[in-house]
Amino acid sequence: MTGPGIKWVIGLGVCALLTGCGDKKPEEKALPRVFVQQAVPSEYAASVTLTGDVQARVQTDLSFRVGGKIIERKADVGDRVSARQVLARLDPRDLQTNVDSAEAQVAAEQARVKQSAAAFVRQQKLLPKGYTSQSEYDAAQAQLRSSQSALSAAQAQLANAREQLSYTALIAEAPGIITARQAEVGQVVQATEPIFSLARDGERDAVFNIYESLLSEPSSDPAITISLLDDPAVKTTGTVREITPAVSAQTGTVQVKVTLNDLPEGMRLGSVVSATAKSAGKTAFELPWSALTKNLSEPAVWLVDGEGKAQLQTVTVGRYLTGKVIISDGLKGGEKIVTAGGQLLHPGVRVEIAENTYGKSKPGAQP
Repeated sequence: MTGPGIKWVIGLGVCALLTGCGDKKPEEKALPRVFVQQAVPSEYAASVTLTGDVQARVQTDLSFRVGGKIIERKADVGDRVSARQVLARLDPRDLQTNVDSAEAQVAAEQARVKQSAAAFVRQQKLLPKGYTSQSEYDAAQAQLRSSQSALSAAQAQLANAREQLSYTALIAEAPGIITARQAEVGQVVQATEPIFSLARDGERDAVFNIYESLLSEPSSDPAITISLLDDPAVKTTGTVREITPAVSAQTGTVQVKVTLNDLPEGMRLGSVVSATAKSAGKTAFELPWSALTKNLSEPAVWLVDGEGKAQLQTVTVGRYLTGKVIISDGLKGGEKIVTAGGQLLHPGVRVEIAENTYGKSKPGAQP
């Protein structure tokens, strides 16, 4: 075969190869498949359960008004006491000595007054007859007044000494229950040093120590259900009476006192109780944990827009619950939220929505 013939045959072969290549279609890249859930708004009211204990509305630390050595204790923790009941006594010997001394001083001043009075009476009788001078009369009168003043002072000192002696008895000011004891017989105590703690009879409060963040949302119902922790069937209701204005430096909590409307049988002073309260309902979105991701350091979710592209949306998480999160801000409703398959997404990528989706996917499921 001549040269031109060979070239012609080769040309036909190349054309055939090119024609065959033109018939083969390029392979399309598979789109990421994701499960989505439509964002449906709903009224969400967060509830919180706390534990605390029942305390008296008025609690008093009882102490002696004078110092001394305790020689007798007549009450203990848990005892019910009545008003004016003696709870403890101090050694009275030193104060009794003061009383004896004051009584002797009063007796001496009374004798001086009696003597001065007799002298003044004589001067009164002698002066009209001219048997004494005006100056002697005035001196007798002044002496009588001075002795009377000294007697009054001695009597005041005696009254004070007797009052101090009476302070050696520690007396309950009101009926109630002894909740603590801080001293024992034989101990030397100072004045105003606490000896007993008394929970006075009367209204009772349920006291809770809670984190300040739980107070950021007001309760939808002012009535709070209080139940006995050991027996939830024993319950009552109450209202918040007091919230401490400062956070405790030790615990980072604030103290909340709830007034109990009534005290059922079994709910006694010191009982451990639980309280359940609900915040005011507001619009929120419930999503599975798997829908949550991050936009830098902020929580976010993946949305699928109308063009089928993934978009990252920053959201605010109102509450973390078991298996789900409550989104309080960042969504309007109706958005398609990626609940599974969002690990490899980036903004603007086109995705394929898996069938049987819109809430049918389980948290953590993979398409």
